[in-house]
Amino acid sequence: MKIRKLLPWLLIALAGLGAAWLRYGLIEQPAFAELCTAAQAPAWCALRQGLVVGFLHDVYGIAAVVLAALALLRRSSGWACLAAMLGAFALQLYNYEPGAMALLVGCLRLVHLQGASNRQATAIPAR
Repeated sequence: MKIRKLLPWLLIALAGLGAAWLRYGLIEQPAFAELCTAAQAPAWCALRQGLVVGFLHDVYGIAAVVLAALALLRRSSGWACLAAMLGAFALQLYNYEPGAMALLVGCLRLVHLQGASNRQATAIPAR
């Protein structure tokens, strides 16, 4: 398999792993929560708070659905990959329904576009 076709799938997996690390390593750690509620909170607590506010207001899920719609409207594997990546991110960060839908739509669109490019590459030219 060419690296060009494998790269979007690796990026989707990395987005999911990165979101899992953010969730379990930064957001859900009780020690970090205590640090961020202290009077002299570290500077990185703003990032943690921003992530929390983002999933409380369904920002990641809405953005993932918008990207999934763009992936359906445009014939671009880039949009499909972005939709799936943000869907995986949203899925890990508590926006389950829209994240799962965007991940599914992005992956299906990516498979469809990669399959169409395979069929075109192996087509026998007419005489």
